[in-house]
Order: sequence, then C-alpha cells, then structure tokens
Amino acid sequence: MTPQELSEKARQLVAEGAVLLDVRTPQEFQEGHPEPARNIPVQELPRRLAEVGPPGTRVVVYCAAGGRSAQAVQLLHANGFPDVFDLKSVKNW
Repeated sequence: MTPQELSEKARQLVAEGAVLLDVRTPQEFQEGHPEPARNIPVQELPRRLAEVGPPGTRVVVYCAAGGRSAQAVQLLHANGFPDVFDLKSVKNW
C-alpha cells in the first residue's frame, strides 16, 4: 500500500471505532501525535493489553518507522486481537 492508501484505511478504521495505538516512547508521543491516539510503548504493551481494550478490539497501530509497530502487531495477534492494521509510521497518518 502507498502511504496515501495506508492513511485512508487507518482513518476509516478509526472513524469506525478502532483504537489508534501509538507504540513509541512517551517522549516521541509528546513531540506530536494524531488526536485520538493512545500511547503504550511497545516494551510496556504485554502488561498493558487491558488498556487497548477487550480481546477482539480492532486496533490501528503505528510507531516512528514501522519496526515497533510490526512487533506490536505480532504481540496483539498472539493475545486475542485478530483485527490489527499496521499503519507503520506516524507520518502515514
């Protein structure tokens, strides 16, 4: 997908109720993020899954470049979140 297609898909999913999850550090998050985003750094995600929502919650995840979001997708899939969309980079929002 092109960055434009990623953006359109992510925005559509969030408009339909998906959780927008920023897995960057709190410092990166404070430097700028989309308004509806929740910040749970990827390192903290395993112990903070309840903050994402109940298993089955639709999630759109991103980081700075795509590495951490890919990790988060795998972690979410393994913990009962089958519907996860990887926006890759916050720049794609």
